[in-house]
Amino acid sequence: MKIRTRLAIAFVTITVVPIVLIFVAAFGLVNYQEHLFQKTYGLSEQIDLLSGNQTQVFNRLTQGIQEEIREAVGENTDLFEEPAYLNKVNEELRDKYSYLVIRKGKDITFCGSEDGRELCERLAPYGDQGSMAGSIYMDGEEQHLVKQIDFRFSDDSQGSVFIVTNVGDYVPEIKALLGEMLLLGVLIISFMGGLLIMWIYRSLLRPLHKLQEATKQIRDGNLDFTLDVDDEDEIGMLCQDFEEMRLRLKESQEEKLQYDKESKELISNISHDLKTPITAIKGYVEGIQDGVASSPEKLNKYIRTIYNKANDMDRLIDELTFYSKIDTNKIPYNFSKINVAEYFGDCVEEVGLDMETRGIELGYFNYVDEDVVVIADAEQMKRVINNIIGNSLKYLDKKKGILNIRIKDDGDFIQVIIEDNGKGIAAKDLPYIFDRFYRTDSSRNSSKGGSGIGLSIVKKIIEDHGGRIWATSKEGIGTEIHFVLRKYVGA
Repeated sequence: MKIRTRLAIAFVTITVVPIVLIFVAAFGLVNYQEHLFQKTYGLSEQIDLLSGNQTQVFNRLTQGIQEEIREAVGENTDLFEEPAYLNKVNEELRDKYSYLVIRKGKDITFCGSEDGRELCERLAPYGDQGSMAGSIYMDGEEQHLVKQIDFRFSDDSQGSVFIVTNVGDYVPEIKALLGEMLLLGVLIISFMGGLLIMWIYRSLLRPLHKLQEATKQIRDGNLDFTLDVDDEDEIGMLCQDFEEMRLRLKESQEEKLQYDKESKELISNISHDLKTPITAIKGYVEGIQDGVASSPEKLNKYIRTIYNKANDMDRLIDELTFYSKIDTNKIPYNFSKINVAEYFGDCVEEVGLDMETRGIELGYFNYVDEDVVVIADAEQMKRVINNIIGNSLKYLDKKKGILNIRIKDDGDFIQVIIEDNGKGIAAKDLPYIFDRFYRTDSSRNSSKGGSGIGLSIVKKIIEDHGGRIWATSKEGIGTEIHFVLRKYVGA
């Protein structure tokens, strides 16, 4: 859920929902209190406690007693001169928040409230009874409802009964109702606010907290954790991007560690492989100095060996230099059109001299047309051929070494196969032989040498030419290295 949607829901939750809940709860509470009010005061008519018309409420409270007084007036007016009866009626009126006043002639003979004496002096004259609901009198800041019933005593003197009610204040039930409604509103708002806070915490703050913890982990250099946030909102997308960044940082860190490891291994390999020819050169030079090479033939052999060892050192240094160019993607290519038959024929002729001196049988088989052309860097392709052949020579273990080079037509490509009858490569090692520093002879047989980057250089050059390279091998029988290059098709 998007944050915009959540904000809209939050707005509805904090405004509309509480209003609706408060309205429903207040409606139920008012109905309950009105029913209770009617039951408490014995009212038969429906009343509206929150109508704002307190006169109506107080009028209905005293209607029953008012009717009883009317009946008493019609039956026996002497009752209104008996203190016991008057006190009894006055007590009933006190329960209705009212009091009784009796007037005989011009005198007030009974007043049920000491506080109402002044009001009693200003009561309406005889014959001015107003409506059945009574009249309103102002007593300072207070408002009173006065119901007047005129009659004549048994001695024929004029008399009046007044039911006086202070309507300037709410009845306690209404006060309690208002307090309950206020408390109910506060509880509903607090409850909805709590739900909203919990929802926001779960949907917004908790993912942010996880993100903060993840940031601290990365700050402290720890990348071995997982930021697991399933939300699909903006924060969830941010967490997903953060997790992807963490994975890339971890991958970069692992690559750096692997690069450092490979660099150290390269230095170790080069150091080991340089030490062997240097030791040999030193030994042959010392032999010459000590006069061991006593004959011209022996001296020539020593010098030729020193020269070959120096070439081995030069080749190792060249590989190291080329390796640094691979890492920075700065291999210098000079692409041009190359005739396949002529180029590989020259390569085989050049390699053949060395194979002859080593006593290795070299076979060359070209199955492509004389006019087939590829776009390639002649110097770098020569490096490919020399590296593959050099790698094959290291593992020739037969008395009669055989090396075959085959050039095949493969549709839009030409395929080059360099085949040997060496000891072969184990199936578990075959997928990794083009990886940098991978060596099948983990024990490092010093007689084989090698920096472990020769075939990785080959793979890099072939791929930069838009080709592909792979190997097949059978242990004890030999190995075949295959690579393909796309033919050049003229416009």
